Amino acid sequence: MTRPAAVLFDRDDTLVEDVPYNGDPARVRPMPGAREAVRLLRESGVPVAVVSNQSGVGRGLLTDDQVRAVNARVDALLGPFDAWAYCPHAPEDGCRCRKPAPGLVEEVARLLGVRPRECVLIGDIGSDMGAARAAGARGVLVPTARTLPEEVAAAPLVCDDLLGAVRHVLRDDPRRPRRPRRTAGATAGGRAAADGAAGAGRRG
Repeated sequence: MTRPAAVLFDRDDTLVEDVPYNGDPARVRPMPGAREAVRLLRESGVPVAVVSNQSGVGRGLLTDDQVRAVNARVDALLGPFDAWAYCPHAPEDGCRCRKPAPGLVEEVARLLGVRPRECVLIGDIGSDMGAARAAGARGVLVPTARTLPEEVAAAPLVCDDLLGAVRHVLRDDPRRPRRPRRTAGATAGGRAAADGAAGAGRRG
């Protein structure tokens, strides 16, 4: 993996703990290693950005102002990030920005003045990997307890933690990331379109 022109992060369950449809900045809690991971990229001169599905807006559970307030809190705790993009649409809207569609990746690449294929997207679920693939970017999965097994199996690269993923991206970590064993029926999108009650918040 060559050093990227920019690293894009999913927000919920990647940078910060997932709180379904969170509109309260006081509930933002960084994920383990998030501060150091973002700091390492900034110190290395690699631009950092966030791409996030926020379907709570389209579902009428959040306002844009609430999403921006939460994003501002993430920026204050972990940033500054060089670009932000989020999708406010519900899954049934059929937009081009909602991950696993490529729109968010393409938008932050445009804002940063780089090409999508020069970017790496780090996330925790299949829709993140699908968005990276659709945009021509590279995807790195950092699973949590709620990542589906088929999402892990379909990911192009898997790292055990966020800091390890960033070190790999910067070629500063001699450990080789896991290349998941492919299983029948596994797809990079995983269950990205299925916003069930248990995972609706983190799947945006």
